[in-house]
Amino acid sequence: MKSIFRQVALIGKYQATVPAGAGASTRAALEDIANFLASQGCEVVVERDTAANAGITGYTTLDVPGIGAQCDLGLVVGGDGTMLGIGRQLARHGVPLVGINQGRLGFITDIALESFRTVLPPMLAGEYEEDHRSLMHARVMRDGRVVFDALAMNDVVVNRGATSGMVELRVEVDGHFVANQRADGLIVASPTGSSAYALSAGGPLLHPSTPGWVLVPIAPHTLSNRPLVLPDAVEIAIEVVAGRDASANFDMQSLASLLHGDRITVRRSQHRVRFLHPKGWTYFDTLRKKLHWNEAQ
Repeated sequence: MKSIFRQVALIGKYQATVPAGAGASTRAALEDIANFLASQGCEVVVERDTAANAGITGYTTLDVPGIGAQCDLGLVVGGDGTMLGIGRQLARHGVPLVGINQGRLGFITDIALESFRTVLPPMLAGEYEEDHRSLMHARVMRDGRVVFDALAMNDVVVNRGATSGMVELRVEVDGHFVANQRADGLIVASPTGSSAYALSAGGPLLHPSTPGWVLVPIAPHTLSNRPLVLPDAVEIAIEVVAGRDASANFDMQSLASLLHGDRITVRRSQHRVRFLHPKGWTYFDTLRKKLHWNEAQ
């Protein structure tokens, strides 16, 4: 089968520091996949930081914007954190992504590393399921100015400080007052993020195609404060009313310290991430496998 993707970018865990012994295995996996892609007729490009930190040579390298401008497909090797980071950056370019799981859970990097030789060829030939994931566009407003701006694929989280008590947060939806919530924090999660932090805080699972968000309080003072599912066409505003050392996290990778009166606004981004999965894939397969449903207790 001939690949319909001419130029394929290979992106891995490209942080400079890796656990002892992990660097060699990461490099071996990436080189293995790169050689395999070349054997399938693909022109292989390696993301610049991935190549530098894994010590991979002999392939064209590009930074992420260059990949967005030139490549037909991104192949992400790592865990969900790696995919979240690259997904946010490439969404504006419309480059589809395939995930090979070298992490632990792998909700969005769903191809096992040991299976890529059998799973990838049909996908490269055009036999795949396409899955679009919405992004959130979040801002921290202070005195009418934007002091922090970020995209998130999983969630936007407002948290209390590590050593302080609860925070009090005023919540609005499309300018309508919802409630003042006293809690350890509040999560605004996308369907993708509904299986992450929001799930551990008691939120529901949302199917990825659901055009909605879930608003989940973290350890609320009032037990009647329950998770709330909202359409993703609304704008959510969260204002810090009281509490010390509050912070805002965007996919747990970006952080902004908050002051009283700061407002975090969350709206649907105009960009979406494109995931490709093996033919026949369904979200329910992922849930069964990752959450160990139907297994003997």
